[in-house]
Formats: sequence, C-alpha cells, structure tokens
Amino acid sequence: MFRLNNMIRAACVTAFASVALSIFASSSAHAADAPASNLPAGAVAVVNGVPVPQSQLDDAVKMVTAKTGQPDTPQLRQMLRSGLIAREVLRQNAEKAHYDQKPEVQQALATAKVGTEIQLYLKDSIHPEAVTDAQVKARYDEIAASLGKDEFKPRVITVGDEVTAKKVLDKMKAGQPFEALAKEYSVAPSKANGGEMPWISFPVPVTEGRTQGLPMALAQTISKLPVGGATPLPVQVGNVWVIVKLDAKRPTQVPAFDQAKDAMRKQLETLAMEKAAAQFTGNQLKNASIQQ
Repeated sequence: MFRLNNMIRAACVTAFASVALSIFASSSAHAADAPASNLPAGAVAVVNGVPVPQSQLDDAVKMVTAKTGQPDTPQLRQMLRSGLIAREVLRQNAEKAHYDQKPEVQQALATAKVGTEIQLYLKDSIHPEAVTDAQVKARYDEIAASLGKDEFKPRVITVGDEVTAKKVLDKMKAGQPFEALAKEYSVAPSKANGGEMPWISFPVPVTEGRTQGLPMALAQTISKLPVGGATPLPVQVGNVWVIVKLDAKRPTQVPAFDQAKDAMRKQLETLAMEKAAAQFTGNQLKNASIQQ
C-alpha cells in the first residue's frame, strides 16, 4: 500500500484522471508520431526512459474498485494508466526543479519510511492470543443478555448550553422539523443525519451499568417516550443539553448465533490484537531511556 503515495491516490480519483485524459488527448498527435516499441517486462508505460510499473496500476485498480464498486474494465485501466503517466511526468519535472530537496518533501519521505518500518516491525513482533470458539459463544451470550425486550430508534440534538436548548425547543413547538434543527444546532456527529442514532436496546426499567453505554438520564428519557414523541424539556447530560425524539420502537431482534459468530470472532480478534499491541509497546517503553 505504501507504493501508493498521496500523488498516486490523487491520480485514482475521477477528477484527476479526467484532467490526465484531457492532457493526453491534447497531445495525441505527438503520441501517434512516436515509433512503436515493446515495453519492458512489468511496465505499463515508459516516461522519458523511466518505466511505470504494472504493480502501480494494479494497486490503483484495486483501490478504486474497492472504494467505488466499479468493475475492473479496460476503460478504467486506461484512465488510471493515464493518471499514472501524468503523475510520472509531473514527478520528473518537479525533481528537475529540485522540489525533491525541499524540507517539506524530505520530511514526508522520512515520515512514510518510519511508518512503513514500524508497521512491518509490529506485524512480525505482535502475536495475539488465538480466539477460541468458547470465547466467541461467551461474547454472544454476554451481548444477548445485556439487551432488553424492546429496542429504540432515537434522534438527538445536543447543544452546549441550556439557552440554546430552549431556543431549539421553541422552534420545534413552532413547527420546525426536528431533523432540520439537528443539522443547524446539534454539536454531535449525528447532526449530519438529522440527529439519527442507531437502534439500541437495554433492559427497562433502566439500571446503572446496563444502558449500552448511554448516560442514565438519556436512557431513562428514551425508554419513556412514545413513538413520535420528543422531550418537552432539555435533558442535561454532563456539560451538554440533549433534546430527544423517538422515531420507532420494536421487539429486540437478536440474530442467531450462526449468523453473528463471524462478526463476534472478528471483534474479539481485533481486541486481542489491540491488547497484544499495547502490551508489546508498553514493554518496549520500559526498556527505553526516555528524556522529556
């Protein structure tokens, strides 16, 4: 992946590729006059004597198809090949102008090298404990036991002070849509989706430690709202004020173990990797001489 630096990544987006194609289209007459020759093995083009590796094109195709869902087609490869050729032309001209000696470029190269070095070192050094079938089943049972009989689909508007919260409530009472107010006033990440939150389930009556991570006051509020209802007053949670609307409520849907076990295993494997990485890094720090 580190063979794709920021300029290659930029070449993989449609806008850049379109520019590259227009550049090559405008110079097609010169290309037509160039004598045909065989490319070196493993190259998709040669720019001023410098091969453009097939591996760069393959990496670019993989990244674009994975991110956009586009199929791997000759047209896509031609577009990306043009982008890579344009990138190589720009790289060569930048180096002729000694941009490779600029401090910003030197620092970027050093940072990429260190990042790659550390990643390879950790990959070879970290050995997390294997996740057993029993652990997967125990995790599934633990999650299933933490759920209530119903699950809720709330929306929230989170603001930083009570005055703003009351202002939002007044606008709601005047008929302004909750979703629009969330996008305008909320400081929570969910504002972009009109305050929409994922389905959540917890036992009712609400008890401390069994709220799926929600603050008690917020879980209690959600559990008491009728579908379509919203809080008449803002709910203070720490140093913010929250207005809640309940979009929907339904019986809790728990997937069968066979459906959930792969996701459970991946979750536990991720946790095991994080634990092993933290332990390994901690041991490395203990053995280092550090001055601050």
